[in-house]
Amino acid sequence: MRPGTTEFRSRVIAAVRRIPIGRVATYGDVAAMAGRPRAWRAVGNIMRECRDPATPCHRVIGANGALGGYGGNLHVKRSLLRAEGLEVGVARVRRFNDVRWKASGIRPQGSGPSKASG
Repeated sequence: MRPGTTEFRSRVIAAVRRIPIGRVATYGDVAAMAGRPRAWRAVGNIMRECRDPATPCHRVIGANGALGGYGGNLHVKRSLLRAEGLEVGVARVRRFNDVRWKASGIRPQGSGPSKASG
């Protein structure tokens, strides 16, 4: 982990990097994948501050398909999502339920059974 990077932030970034091309996840979905289901606002803050081009922040959207903020550059977010084949209106992803991605089988760190020491 880089200095100044929290474990939660690292899990959020890892979760966002798993969102497939042409799919989206909500801030709440990402928070749940990172192990803190009610931390959707923190996910938004992490996305706002993320400058890593390897992290597809544009695939993280608001509840019910709302585009969210994207640093005031919604036209860029809209263009990136359209380039991935999504139908995007002025403020929402169309057919949201069809393109929403929810990871299955992801388990937050420390939530699994502990290994018995021998």
